[in-house]
Amino acid sequence: MYKTGKDVRDDCRDSSWTAPTAGLGKGYVQANLAILPYDWAQDFLLFAQRNPKPCPILEVGEKGSPLTKIIADDADICRDLPRYRVYKNGELTEERTDISELWQDDFVYFLIGCSFTFEQALLAEDIDVRHITEGVNVPMYRTNLMCRDAGRFQNVPMVVSMRPFAPKDAIRAIEITRDYPSVHGSPVHLGDPSLIGIKDLASPDFGDPVTVGKDETPLFWACGVTPQSAAMVAKPPIMITHAPGHMFVGDLYDQHYKI
Repeated sequence: MYKTGKDVRDDCRDSSWTAPTAGLGKGYVQANLAILPYDWAQDFLLFAQRNPKPCPILEVGEKGSPLTKIIADDADICRDLPRYRVYKNGELTEERTDISELWQDDFVYFLIGCSFTFEQALLAEDIDVRHITEGVNVPMYRTNLMCRDAGRFQNVPMVVSMRPFAPKDAIRAIEITRDYPSVHGSPVHLGDPSLIGIKDLASPDFGDPVTVGKDETPLFWACGVTPQSAAMVAKPPIMITHAPGHMFVGDLYDQHYKI
């Protein structure tokens, strides 16, 4: 459907596409988004540096500029994602498909690695990626895994995404994804979800539930929705993010992030 990352962004820009981006722009990098006032940006950058599994930084914008320079050429952060979330003082206040009128001269954006980037490598080996197969958003959960504190970002629980696999595919999925550290790398947990504070796989905190077979092992990757968890805890006056699963699709190939 979409040949390039720019094809996806063009449809996001005119709101032709407002749904999750898993499986779109095959072969192109996908990224989570966080936007903060400059006064909060240094603390967040330190938070990301101390927590590279959930928050691997791919690009940081210049103060006041919504245009990308690294993973895409002059894409507009305000219009080129399918859906955004706006947090004010830690509360989710609204979702939008365009944040141009909210942009401030002191804003700094952060593009953060996304596990959707390594999914094409899984599919290339005929490994079933369940949320793509079932046509839903990837399930994401808050956990009892705590991030390292940084500045005003204290006591932030990590968010994880989950994909279930048959045992042989689970082993291969770990081997494949560990070669993509810039987009979360290998899982942070596998097996019993209760050990990381997840009570019910059928009730994700973000995204949609997927089928998990009796003989399948759930694998959990650190997730770039963690900054939204951080927003709820640290309560910056305003923080704008992508809606979970609704990513920025860039121009660099996913193989660019393979080591």
